[in-house]
Amino acid sequence: MPAVVSTTPAAGWWRPAPGLTWQWHLSEPPVDTSVEADVYDIDLFDNKTSVIEELHTQGRKVICYISVGSWEDWRPDADLFPKEVLGRDYEGWAGEKWLDVRRIDLLAPIMRARFDLCKAKGFDGVEPDNIEIYDNNTGFPLTYADQLAYAQWLADEAHARGLAIGLKNAPDMVTDSLSFFDFAITEDAFYYDWIEEMLPFIEAGKPVFAAEYTDMNVDFNAACNWGRQHNVSFIMKNRILTAFRVTCP
Repeated sequence: MPAVVSTTPAAGWWRPAPGLTWQWHLSEPPVDTSVEADVYDIDLFDNKTSVIEELHTQGRKVICYISVGSWEDWRPDADLFPKEVLGRDYEGWAGEKWLDVRRIDLLAPIMRARFDLCKAKGFDGVEPDNIEIYDNNTGFPLTYADQLAYAQWLADEAHARGLAIGLKNAPDMVTDSLSFFDFAITEDAFYYDWIEEMLPFIEAGKPVFAAEYTDMNVDFNAACNWGRQHNVSFIMKNRILTAFRVTCP
């Protein structure tokens, strides 16, 4: 397949530090901009530039959510994905299919356009969802090396636009990706007892934004106590990411 040349990093981008508070609101727009949080993580396509501008006026930083490892049939650019990169259905998520992340040559124009839109709307960073892909039933013979190469390419593209970018879950990739990711976002990491694997981010001066879910019977007070000891930013959310949020006491 053709080689894909990465672009040159911009002069600078947002470098968040541990201890920031956060809100994660991806479903049922509009975003409730009254929530007290240093950082908002919201959907790229569902939010107008005015939402990001309002949050900036309030002194917030704003992360744009996109899926980089799955195709979603409701997105405005869904028809741009070549059929050959679409894999098996993403079990449990209607309308989604896994992507062949080996084919950066085919995915590059689509992901670059998304990053361009993220930049144009004024976002400060990117949450690249479904980056933890190689060990899923995608329909493609993906390897860890494929996942890591794609992650590195995505980070280069984000930084070229002056955007921060984070690691989403994927604890086994922490060591190899710490140098090029600016923060981490986790789901259920305390409940499943792998949150400690994210601590290299904290030690490197990069935040870990940790979400636990209400449907998992997690001991959220214990998560909060652990988070205070290690400077990890915990919230609790419903599985559908609306404005609802529980913060640590």
